Amino acid sequence: MSERAAPFYCPYCGDEDLRPGDEGHGAWECGACNRAFRLKFFGLLARGLQRADHEGDERI
Repeated sequence: MSERAAPFYCPYCGDEDLRPGDEGHGAWECGACNRAFRLKFFGLLARGLQRADHEGDERI
């Protein structure tokens, strides 16, 4: 098992002042906006992400 991956930016304010939270695995705290949040990896998609074609979009 690998070490936990660290987020690079706060998902709320975009600042880099992050530290692991006390609420368990995946918990992070932002020192800039004073928010606490949790990240969780669910897994890989079997077929990948499928984009819906929009009318009027051109493919290059």
